[in-house]
Amino acid sequence: MIGFRDFALRRGERLLLSGVDLSLHAGWRVGVVGRNGTGKSSLFAALQGEVEPDKGDIDIPGKARIASVAQETPALDDTALDFVLSGDAKVHAAIAAEREAAAREDWEAVAEAHHVLEEVGGYDAEARAAKLLHGLGFSSDKHDRAVKSFSGGWRVRLNLARALMTPSDLLLLDEPTNHLDLDAVLWLEQWLLKYPGTLFVISHDREVLDGLCSHMLHLHSGTAKLYTGNYTDFERQRAEQLRQQQIAHEKEQAERAHLQKFIDRFKAKASKAKQAQSRMKRLAKLAGTEAVRAERSLHIDFPVPDKLPHSLLGLTHADCGYGDIRVLRDITFRLEAGDRIALLGPNGAGKSTLVKSLVDEIPLLAGERGGHPDLRIGYFAQHTVESLRKGETPIEHLQKLAPGVATQQLRDFLGKWQFPGDRAFESVDGFSGGERARLALAMIAWRKPNVLLLDEPTNHLDLDMREALAEALADFDGAIVLVSHDRHLIGLVCETFWRVAGGVAQPFDGDLDEYAVWLRTRENEPSKNAQPAAAPVATPTPAAPAKSGKKVNPIKLQQAEARVAELEAKLQTIDAQLADPSKFAEAGKLAADRAAAAAALAEAEAAFLALYDAA
Repeated sequence: MIGFRDFALRRGERLLLSGVDLSLHAGWRVGVVGRNGTGKSSLFAALQGEVEPDKGDIDIPGKARIASVAQETPALDDTALDFVLSGDAKVHAAIAAEREAAAREDWEAVAEAHHVLEEVGGYDAEARAAKLLHGLGFSSDKHDRAVKSFSGGWRVRLNLARALMTPSDLLLLDEPTNHLDLDAVLWLEQWLLKYPGTLFVISHDREVLDGLCSHMLHLHSGTAKLYTGNYTDFERQRAEQLRQQQIAHEKEQAERAHLQKFIDRFKAKASKAKQAQSRMKRLAKLAGTEAVRAERSLHIDFPVPDKLPHSLLGLTHADCGYGDIRVLRDITFRLEAGDRIALLGPNGAGKSTLVKSLVDEIPLLAGERGGHPDLRIGYFAQHTVESLRKGETPIEHLQKLAPGVATQQLRDFLGKWQFPGDRAFESVDGFSGGERARLALAMIAWRKPNVLLLDEPTNHLDLDMREALAEALADFDGAIVLVSHDRHLIGLVCETFWRVAGGVAQPFDGDLDEYAVWLRTRENEPSKNAQPAAAPVATPTPAAPAKSGKKVNPIKLQQAEARVAELEAKLQTIDAQLADPSKFAEAGKLAADRAAAAAALAEAEAAFLALYDAA
């Protein structure tokens, strides 16, 4: 159990939390919510012992193992798989010891390392690490790539995988879905539902909070209040509390007015002086219930396009990709006024490639792209935020787009996007990720586009801003193509789904729940249109075995599967012998047998998968 006892926390001169008294039980999945600046990340730092409370205590069991996601990843030469494995320090050390001992042919040390591996559950560690990488979108060919070769967003995923690999009793996740796409978010949610420890998660994705959390911790005005249930339950309970608080305040104000009226009328009369004094005491003892102060609601909008033709943009028999690498083939896609299309698909399937082809950021490898003469695209991607110019202010960014427009007009526009007053003249260097994303969206809105192509626009946006964006998109008169891991945003904005998978993009006749089911089962379903995701343009794609008309003998498939199981059992037997101190004298022979069995297993698995894919 975790306890907060009269807990108070400051950051600099600002008091973030005060008088917090809470008890949280083992196994709870707690969503931590509150507006930016209320102390969510600082609370995580206090739980990890990185900052000391200004008052009171946090009670955490002394042997509790705490895991969290590192904020930065150094440019390491380690492979992605080794980096994730290093999250389990004991297993990683035992594997390293086994490798070193085998390299110097110290078979006694090899056997001892195997004994340690058995004790710490290390025999399946590489498989667990690989499963984490796969779930977070790393294809098998990326497992052996150096960490330093990955971009910033992929390194964030590596840090997340490493944290999930770390044995823990308390797991702290601060915005874990940033830089993930929808399939990775769905996978992560299922993984966390099975996590046996206590979970604290900060997230601006209400679907994640709804699907995952058993309790909500709301930070507001220096307080922390615990609610039972998910985010929707929390909203309902808080709304009722605020309603009751306002009723109590209005009732108290009426009583105050009544008492004050009596006191003013009779305090000077000797015959009523006693009653007036009594009412003055009652007035002083009233609780002083505060009126409910409505939090400022955010409202943004995309201006009405100057021109809105019916047929806006399209691709005809288009092949999309990069250089000689074809990612998508034979795509025919039409975008008309009022369309609201969400692109769904596994990581790396080509959703962003399709968006870049639509915006003409990358040239088509084949086919045609056509747009109306009055087409005006508003395009948001991750590099849109990164392209904001250092040292410049929001006003200066808009002035580059609108030379000659009066400064006051630009200030009025930025005020609608929550950059009021002097905020419009502050350098973007000090802006948070959410503020940068909001400025990028404001710059898009200024151009009055009639088509919005949005690739993960909600990264770093808080819940209030996401709701405001959803409302603005719902009211937008033009067409929208959206790629997002935020299921709530997709559900509020989009009416049509397209699935991008297997080298093709086509309409998906289903909802997000049905897509999630398809995502979990897609590896077991043969695809009639399957093409390699990165097939060279000049090289014809070889026909799949199933198209030859020959069926795989089911007996051969069963035999191949049995061979895999036999070799797996043999490996387990050898590993048990290597971990047995009485077998030290045979360590050399056993190590050689294990290497041979592992090689045979790899070959048997490849043969089984080939038969399975052709079945």
